[in-house]
Amino acid sequence: MRLATWNVNSIRIRADRVAAFLERADIDVLAMQETKCTDEAFPHLPFQLAGYDVLTHGLNQWNGVAVASRVGFADDVATVFPGMPAWGDPPAHEARALGVTCAGVRIWSLYVPNGRVVADPHYAYKLDWLAALRGAAADWLEEDPEARIALMGDWNIAPRDEDVWDMSFFDGATHVSPPEREAFRAFEDIGFTEVTRERVTQYTYWDYQQLRFPRNQGMRIDFVQASPALAASVTDATIERNERKGKGPSDHVPVVVDVQS
Repeated sequence: MRLATWNVNSIRIRADRVAAFLERADIDVLAMQETKCTDEAFPHLPFQLAGYDVLTHGLNQWNGVAVASRVGFADDVATVFPGMPAWGDPPAHEARALGVTCAGVRIWSLYVPNGRVVADPHYAYKLDWLAALRGAAADWLEEDPEARIALMGDWNIAPRDEDVWDMSFFDGATHVSPPEREAFRAFEDIGFTEVTRERVTQYTYWDYQQLRFPRNQGMRIDFVQASPALAASVTDATIERNERKGKGPSDHVPVVVDVQS
């Protein structure tokens, strides 16, 4: 089975492009982030024509997650994970997580909070969000050590220095701070493995401004954290850099993982 994750940065203007990628790359399940639309406004037709069903979680023009599948969905959809913190006034859960099961794999499409700047309350919210996700994931594995779980999406963290084009440019910024990197690494402590790094080296995000893409001034912030049973079945991974080219690309590119069924 071929799984992929992609921050599409507004699905309404990129639906045809995303659907074309699904067919061209022979993707079975795609986790999408930053769809930027309500459930009612999601453009289902291009996906249906390509042979995919889509489940969505979108509340407004911000955030938003979705999963497209051509192998079906089990009846266990979740839009929050246990302990997931809220944000705003009044506090409410944002559309940042969608859990579905496809052909025996529990897939979470995750759009981790950005954090903004280190001194911002959103940074503390980001760390709390990651800690809650880690706690939930640990409980899932305790309940079923053989569970096949993929925590995939835009993590808004560059875990290593080589994951950004110039560490001096990011000095004191979010995405590279020690607490964020530790929050990412902490998933290893409960048994998860980031399964793309050992198979492919490339950035996954390039800002639209200042010719970042032509200069390859990017970041690697999109990842797949896999449970032990799923990690053991991974056979390959790619980062589809060419999807940053052409007309109207997202600023992120798809990350693809092949797993044995």
